[in-house]
Amino acid sequence: MHEFLLILHLLLFCYWLGGDIGVFYSSGFAANPKLSLDARMTAAKIMLNLDIVPRLCGAVMLTVGGLLSEFAGITHPTWQLVAIIALAPVWLVLELVLHFKHDTPLGKGMAKFEDPFKWLIMIACIASVAWSFSTGRLVDEPWVGYKILLFALIMFFSLMINKTIGPYITGIQRIAEGEIDEAENTAMAASLRQVKWAVIGIWIALVAEVVIGVAKPGG
Repeated sequence: MHEFLLILHLLLFCYWLGGDIGVFYSSGFAANPKLSLDARMTAAKIMLNLDIVPRLCGAVMLTVGGLLSEFAGITHPTWQLVAIIALAPVWLVLELVLHFKHDTPLGKGMAKFEDPFKWLIMIACIASVAWSFSTGRLVDEPWVGYKILLFALIMFFSLMINKTIGPYITGIQRIAEGEIDEAENTAMAASLRQVKWAVIGIWIALVAEVVIGVAKPGG
């Protein structure tokens, strides 16, 4: 079981980072007003279809990491272990509905819970690490706490992307309708520039997660 979870953990990092880079790269073509609407729509479809990959990886990552920490000697109370295991399917359902049913009443209803859910995950990660350090649970493996804090930071970056990506999504919708004016093109490009720092922040945090997982500082 340990070997399976470890391999899955590494694959999740690979596909999360690689998929996210692909999403951001293709997003630039969708926002390029010099391209035809058909070319921009094709780029947008590639971006949107690829976007589900890093989303699903992120949804499973915390559960896999939590289970792996058991093998590092960090035991969890029953209620916490149940919550860790239940998190993955709940988060997966949310992401799948948002991706495949985004234009349905169910998808629009679920979309209202995306940001509060990520705020909850971020706060829970920080609180869990603070509690674990204060009680000495991580005294032998502090690197586990560092990785959880980085995951909380990734959630923050994701929330900041959601906050500023609106005009870009509107631009995609306008392209799909077959017309987009200069003001909408400008707003779309500006929105993409505004999220760039948060996107790069996620990439850096993911690389840092891998480094910490390998080096295990303090362990």
